[in-house]
Amino acid sequence: MGLTAGLAIATGSLTVVPASGAADQALAGYYNQKVEWAACVAGTAPPGIPQDEWEKEFAGLDCATIVVPLNYQKPADGNLSIAISRRKAADPAKRQGVLLLNPGGPGGPGLTMPNWMQEQKIAGPFDLIGFDPRGTGRSTALECEVPPILPIFETRPTDAQIAQIAADAEAMEKGCEAAGGGIRKYISTANTARDMDVIRGVLGEKKINFLGYSYGTYLGAVYGSLFPSKLNRSVLDSSMHPDWLYYEQAKQVSVAAKENYEALATWLAERDSRYHFGKTLAEVTATLNLVRARLAVRPVPWPIPGAGTPVDGVFFDIILGGSGYRPMWDLAAELIGLIRDAANAPEGKRKLSEDAGKALKIVYGEIKETYNGVFPAVSCEAVWSKDPKGYAEQMRIFRERYPYGPGAMQAGPTNCTYAKWTPQEKLVDLKRKGYPVGLVIGAEYDPATQYDGSPAMASALNNQLISVKDEGTHGQYGGNACATQKIDDYLINGILSGSRTTCDGAPRPDVPADGTSAAAKRSPGSLADRAAEAVAQGKSAWQH
Repeated sequence: MGLTAGLAIATGSLTVVPASGAADQALAGYYNQKVEWAACVAGTAPPGIPQDEWEKEFAGLDCATIVVPLNYQKPADGNLSIAISRRKAADPAKRQGVLLLNPGGPGGPGLTMPNWMQEQKIAGPFDLIGFDPRGTGRSTALECEVPPILPIFETRPTDAQIAQIAADAEAMEKGCEAAGGGIRKYISTANTARDMDVIRGVLGEKKINFLGYSYGTYLGAVYGSLFPSKLNRSVLDSSMHPDWLYYEQAKQVSVAAKENYEALATWLAERDSRYHFGKTLAEVTATLNLVRARLAVRPVPWPIPGAGTPVDGVFFDIILGGSGYRPMWDLAAELIGLIRDAANAPEGKRKLSEDAGKALKIVYGEIKETYNGVFPAVSCEAVWSKDPKGYAEQMRIFRERYPYGPGAMQAGPTNCTYAKWTPQEKLVDLKRKGYPVGLVIGAEYDPATQYDGSPAMASALNNQLISVKDEGTHGQYGGNACATQKIDDYLINGILSGSRTTCDGAPRPDVPADGTSAAAKRSPGSLADRAAEAVAQGKSAWQH
């Protein structure tokens, strides 16, 4: 086709066309459109976020909007808008190009990511580029209608609830189908990677560098596979497993939650004289299962009426499986103990202090069933079983073996189980052929992308692997000093770490085990203050 209507072409500027050959002429207008930067406007803060904090997210950033084709195979079918942001290199004399950033998801907006990185060394030589992937944030949005009945969330569902969870998934798919319009089948990882290459062209760059977290690791691997000559250095932090798209990846979240729970429970058992949960893993588990059963029947009210979710059995499972960050284990132990005491107390005395409630909210948040239009679309790009009996069987297994964190919910059917539409194309064959060796980073006990995914991705791409021992958080760059230093050396100086390198995770609390001579130390400060400090120190555990 000729130049697509509505595209502004930069005259006299560098022409950076795609490398796909036959599609060059049809896509040239997109690659050569003129980008018009302006200071980002924060706009009204989302509910629950103070306006001044929201404005800080955008301070110092430039924003622009570019146009990409809805369907790269048929660009004349229509366009989408993509919101992009930029934080210019702090050291222009040493500028090394652009570093594209992605926070994960699928469906995570990344417009403010450059400001997350402004204190890191990479902010010196790179223009940091953020973007809201197609379907998210300020880019052309993909929506799903909210189901008429709120879906249930149950970590250890009964058989009747398993049937209801399946019905909820089918209702969610109907809502997504109703609101997806003509764009839903084109919201995919491959098309987002193609959008990234248009961003590269619009910026006038021959190559990009890339840093992606979580699902962003898969996006980065897909980009390198589709555009190997356009990728320079790449960092895949907390990698997805290349063979677990997407059902197995979901189940592994609950597998990791149990691993984190057992690590915490073993630590508690070694300190029974202080926390009084039991002297072995089995005893601690029996104690906490009893607490969970009581909470399922009689939740502990939230300390401030109307300000939080009652602590029921599901919330308790979330807490037990979501305490992976090692330095806060002493705080987690105290909060779990307070919940135990409240659950065991007679009626009228079953309550938590306001301080404990604030700490719980800071560390664990509240259980909310969020609904994103992009995740239900992108996750359907892989093949999903249509057999509801198989999902029911897996949920029964998970409610017994892996009930912590989200528990059996991760083994249940999703909207993809009931999707009637066919993805636009097959999954991209991941390979590294034609771009430099990169880094893959994985942490033991990662609660979101289980550690095994990182060595598998490193092997698939023949990349270097950095492993963080006994960590329990998700996203290491900017959080783990050892991994951050090695990533900086690679991105800034091109220095690769060894083929297999290990870093230590954050230390466990300085609470002596039973039978040791060291005196037990009481942590000063309120629970809420300690929770805020723990979250600040372990920001990468919750950020991505």
